[in-house]
Amino acid sequence: MALMLPSLGWSQTDEALLYPPILDAEGEQSQLPEVLTTTRLRQSKLRVPGTTTIITGDMIRDLGIMNLVEVFRLVPGMIVGVSGSSNPVTTYHGTSQYEQRRLQVQIDGRTAYRASLADVDWISMPVALENIERIEVSRGPNSAAHGINAFLGSINIITRSPTDTAGVEAYAAAGSRGHLRTFTSVGDAHGNGSWRLSYEKRKSNGFDAQVEGGEERAYHDGHDINNINFDSILNLSNDVSIDVRAGVVDGVNEEDQFKSGKLGATENPDIDLNSHYFQTRLNGATSDQHFYHLQASYQNQIRRQRWNMSIPIAGEDDPIDNGVALISSLLPPGSPTPSEAQPFTARLNEDAEESRLEFELQDTLIFNPQVKLVSGLGYREDTFKSETFFNGTGHNYQTRLFANAEYSPLNWLTFNAGGNWEKTTTTDESYFSPRVATNFILNDNHALRFVFSRAVRTPDAFEQDPDWSYRFRNVNAPFQVLEGARVRVEDLVDPSTSTFGEELEEERITSREISYFGQFHLDSALMNVEVRYFNDYFRDMISGVINEEDWYIANNVAMEQEGVELETSLEFSGTMLRATYAYLDQEGRYSGDPDALSARTQQRAVDLLARLSARHSGSLAWIQDLPWDLTSSAAFYYAQEVRETRFKRADFRLARRVDMPDFSYVLALTLQHYIEQEPWISPDNVIEHPNQYFVEAGIRF
Repeated sequence: MALMLPSLGWSQTDEALLYPPILDAEGEQSQLPEVLTTTRLRQSKLRVPGTTTIITGDMIRDLGIMNLVEVFRLVPGMIVGVSGSSNPVTTYHGTSQYEQRRLQVQIDGRTAYRASLADVDWISMPVALENIERIEVSRGPNSAAHGINAFLGSINIITRSPTDTAGVEAYAAAGSRGHLRTFTSVGDAHGNGSWRLSYEKRKSNGFDAQVEGGEERAYHDGHDINNINFDSILNLSNDVSIDVRAGVVDGVNEEDQFKSGKLGATENPDIDLNSHYFQTRLNGATSDQHFYHLQASYQNQIRRQRWNMSIPIAGEDDPIDNGVALISSLLPPGSPTPSEAQPFTARLNEDAEESRLEFELQDTLIFNPQVKLVSGLGYREDTFKSETFFNGTGHNYQTRLFANAEYSPLNWLTFNAGGNWEKTTTTDESYFSPRVATNFILNDNHALRFVFSRAVRTPDAFEQDPDWSYRFRNVNAPFQVLEGARVRVEDLVDPSTSTFGEELEEERITSREISYFGQFHLDSALMNVEVRYFNDYFRDMISGVINEEDWYIANNVAMEQEGVELETSLEFSGTMLRATYAYLDQEGRYSGDPDALSARTQQRAVDLLARLSARHSGSLAWIQDLPWDLTSSAAFYYAQEVRETRFKRADFRLARRVDMPDFSYVLALTLQHYIEQEPWISPDNVIEHPNQYFVEAGIRF
């Protein structure tokens, strides 16, 4: 645990200066949890139109969570796994294959998912755990506030204000499977503003082994990432400030030859990552009832993935169906045929560069304590460049208008109505995603919510407009005539099922929620309880397979899901107890062209959407202050029946923090015990030892 002082702000600008406090019936400031992400208004959980989980940075650090994606095991209904060569994935209610394309992820309001694939690269996410103030997860469609990709929900990672982190801090953690994470930061705060410069390294060897040919073998699936962030606030006046954020990420994400290698790869196709971002935001207030912000951001990500290939590979099966015949068909008549003695070799790539330019203007008006309105507009330009995936450069443009009104005609009744109108060049159509809610305030601490919402998700650029091919480079003799030749994936996939190049339509969801929030003031403790019942109906869901052998995706699945989620916490002096549970029942059916796929393949398309769905999941956590400056924590995480596997793990942590007049330091030991020792989700995710150990040390001046 890096040493952290309690944080006062929710983001880099002190929102508390711009928003008036929520008052209870007696006019005193309430201790009720408040959220910003769900509607863009600051609302208590009594009046917010939906269920939002709040994970504080202190909780993350006290529980000894070692990487960002693991945080979401604390969120009811969210599943965390690993796909391919150790690529972390998380999803809410499944409805996903390996790509997490239906969640909006933001860092301080900046869109963080990839431009071309609309998924999330958690390994290279440009935020350190030590810089996190809180994470808000809106569970349920949130497109009414945040647009198309918030189809199933939204995640907003809110970083700590540099005002709260002035000084010098250093942290290091090392542990099992080559885990290494270091963090350093330096910053200052003064009358006109504050700033922070931080550096983080993340390194891991990945899993211990994979299964290949029925036998375990070494797995090349680690990563080595460097992350630099700059955060600052400049106060121009009492009512106007500017936030400036920038960052650079680079490193290597290892990919294993046998799991991620394509078209006869003879080496590990590691990914070299390099990305940067710049964000600025002008915050202003004309009064304590009217405030606004204007935000602009730019981000760029470059991925270099290159490998050598061979057809055939000596002693192995043909890496491509009829691969030798394919190469021979490209050669001029009379050319030699590739063989084990004289194979065809070349260099391939899946290089890609993506960038996003985004503008947003938001205005908030508090007409009176009963009526509040937030509205705004946004523009986004996504650019993607790849010789392999798009045969050049592509662009998508989005414009949107959003608004949410809160109206409380009576002390015990609140209405919310909001929506997002968005136009995208992905489909050249415009869409409206509405949400309406009624909250019955049972008393100052209890509320019953009824929420109805609809949302859409449009296909991402690669789903909608692929031009996927591989060009041969550095071709060996005597096959040099194929130097620069282009092999189109469209010609490699099974023609009987291929939908390559066919236009896709938007996915749609209709969601209904009944939820309860209650806060109980006990004699010496505070208890929060939140229960959510949901019923979601999906139609025109995009499912199928995308790879270099099969391409059959279409709007071909309809699904209905319902379930119940519970989140509760109990806090009293020196103790925090927390529990979550989620039950999910999904039923899908094939709704596409009955003649397009065989019955077996139709069922596979349905099953793919439930690939990361768990019927039962949950967590337990206990954080306890002890004598002698000690703090202990214990956590239990579980998820059942995801691809016929179960996840059960217990974490234990003991830390000692000492505060001196001029500095503070902390030492900690964390144990992760895997109760369920069978590999989670994939048989390749082998962890040989059930006990994983980590040691941590931090100091702050």
